[in-house]
Amino acid sequence: WDETHFGKMGSYYINRTFFFDVHPPLGKMLIGLAGYLSGYDGTFPFQKPGDRYEQHSYIGMRGVRLCRLVSSWLSFLCLSIQMLELSKSLPAALLTAFILIFDTGCITLSQYILLDPILMFFLMGAVLSMVKCNNCADRPFSASWWFWLSLTGVNLAGAMGVKFVGLFVVLLVGLNTIYDLWDLLGNLSLSLVVFGKHLLARVLCLIVLPLALYTAMFAVHFAVLNRSGPGDGFFSSAFQSQLIGNNLHNVSIPE
Repeated sequence: WDETHFGKMGSYYINRTFFFDVHPPLGKMLIGLAGYLSGYDGTFPFQKPGDRYEQHSYIGMRGVRLCRLVSSWLSFLCLSIQMLELSKSLPAALLTAFILIFDTGCITLSQYILLDPILMFFLMGAVLSMVKCNNCADRPFSASWWFWLSLTGVNLAGAMGVKFVGLFVVLLVGLNTIYDLWDLLGNLSLSLVVFGKHLLARVLCLIVLPLALYTAMFAVHFAVLNRSGPGDGFFSSAFQSQLIGNNLHNVSIPE
């Protein structure tokens, strides 16, 4: 059923048809982009589960270009987190990666048009970036430190932009950041000016940057979906007047 739902959302993006949905737009935009790049024209109705795709080019959305592609990276991210950053044990890292590779649920999810593989990619990317940044603590404000701190913010925006479940990794990174700042505050060898720089860097990379990217996703969402479609009624008359094909299109709406 979910593939029918998210496949239809991808078709809406290709057709630039406005719709209303409970999830943030990033995952569905990526699904639509994958379909567009692979030659899908957005004409399949996605009416009920089990309908045959026939001549429609669904491979890009379902596997090769997106869901299966990001799923193939999960084991690599898991290997990197476990071996390079946490346990430093190659056997433990290989065991963790193999468990993920042969997990039936993960294999099944990667075969369909779903948001879960994309969400898992950003979740694990955020954890890896956070751990890498922690390992750069002995050289703060270096290029690598800034890179991993910024990439953590990017992955946080990605996780929240796919599903609100991404809030849990935001909480994880937030708790880790509070612990780091508390530890720095207790370091009497650091001046308050240096501590202020640490605080400002984390505010910029872990709050301002993710919020800016999250907002930009919705800006793209509303810019692409400029045609009237299901869900118009949830929005104001002024908004509906901007949608091509709506009964209120180009009507002057008083403030």
